Amino acid sequence: MKKILAELLTIGDEILYGQIVDTNSQWMSVELDKIGAKVVRRTTVGDVESEILTAFAEAEKRADIILITGGLGPTSDDLTKDCLAQYFNCSIAIHEEALAEVTEFFKSRGRELTDLNRQQAALPTACDKITNALGTAPGMWFNKGDKVFMSMPGVPHEMKKMMTDFVLPRITKKYQLPVIYHKVIRTVGIGESFLAEKIADWENALPPHIRLAYLPSLGEVKLRLTGFGTSLEQLEAETNQLVEKLKERAGQFIYGYGEDPLEVVIGQTLRDRKLTLSIAESCTGGYLSHLITSVPGSSEYFLGSMIPYAYEIKMRQLGVKPETLEKYGAVSEPTIIEMANIVRAKFSTDIGVATSGIAGPGGATPDKPVGTVWIAYSDKYQTVTKKLQLSKDRMLNIRLASIAVLNLIRQSLPK
Repeated sequence: MKKILAELLTIGDEILYGQIVDTNSQWMSVELDKIGAKVVRRTTVGDVESEILTAFAEAEKRADIILITGGLGPTSDDLTKDCLAQYFNCSIAIHEEALAEVTEFFKSRGRELTDLNRQQAALPTACDKITNALGTAPGMWFNKGDKVFMSMPGVPHEMKKMMTDFVLPRITKKYQLPVIYHKVIRTVGIGESFLAEKIADWENALPPHIRLAYLPSLGEVKLRLTGFGTSLEQLEAETNQLVEKLKERAGQFIYGYGEDPLEVVIGQTLRDRKLTLSIAESCTGGYLSHLITSVPGSSEYFLGSMIPYAYEIKMRQLGVKPETLEKYGAVSEPTIIEMANIVRAKFSTDIGVATSGIAGPGGATPDKPVGTVWIAYSDKYQTVTKKLQLSKDRMLNIRLASIAVLNLIRQSLPK
């Protein structure tokens, strides 16, 4: 089955200047993916006639469906309508049905229809007028051979209504669309290049209708399998078989699937096993506790935390031995072991974890550079520690150390 390709074209200087964030394209991409249309490019063009016309021509070469947002207002800097009329070699004239709709829109709000607003009803004669149920700028649908141009307002709620009620149904009626199926596999504790090397033979053996994408983010790498076909059930079955083979090569790094981040997966595991957690975090300054408590229902397994940032607080409030700090320092394995064990005892939890390190930019020593972090996990069976050598960036170190602790919990929980 032929892939149906779509291109999204956003028009407006305000987007290029960064004054408005283009959320429309992200939303449209998701909705098009649901019906099996593959978005191949998203482009933003300023309010310049020649550039808009060039963008139309280039998009037509690449895509079957060109969806345009923005530039439909009544002012002189709104050029989309004129450019479409020029591109489709037609005139612009008042559309009587559109005029009636615009008139009623203003009348229902107790406002007079001005000559400027009346121009909202002036449309290229080559288009099908699409009613804007929530605003004054109609949509415009153009057929060009087997290709479609659709122009919509840039106002998000107006665009979404038009897409949902008209554009998506008409696309599914016009085109025979394939099924697109995505499976996201979430990994942690391994970098993108190392993961790619580990699963290279598996990746090379993927069938041509299933593609792999690497989606690295802070502290983790997501793998997205995307399959194209005619049967959702068949694609799901094929993909699940591929994931089983993937687990043979990288199963130790896979922590979940879909949209749930590590703190959600860890929380669910603790909840299912009826285990409780407490934290003593120094260098992470509460960020780890923030991740844990960002999950609804975390009070079922998270009892509390301490932030013993200073030496004296580590000693007086937490209870780390003065001789441990004096001999080894706060950023050391002996100190982090005591921190994890003590916080577990103080809070009477099944698990205690701790962090201590040099987040930067100051505080480094020759043997403990910026980015040196010790983390620990403690339960009644074992205490596990890990030394991290992170970056020179303070906030990055705080975040990476927190993710590393979550991964340490995942790895250390009793099997």
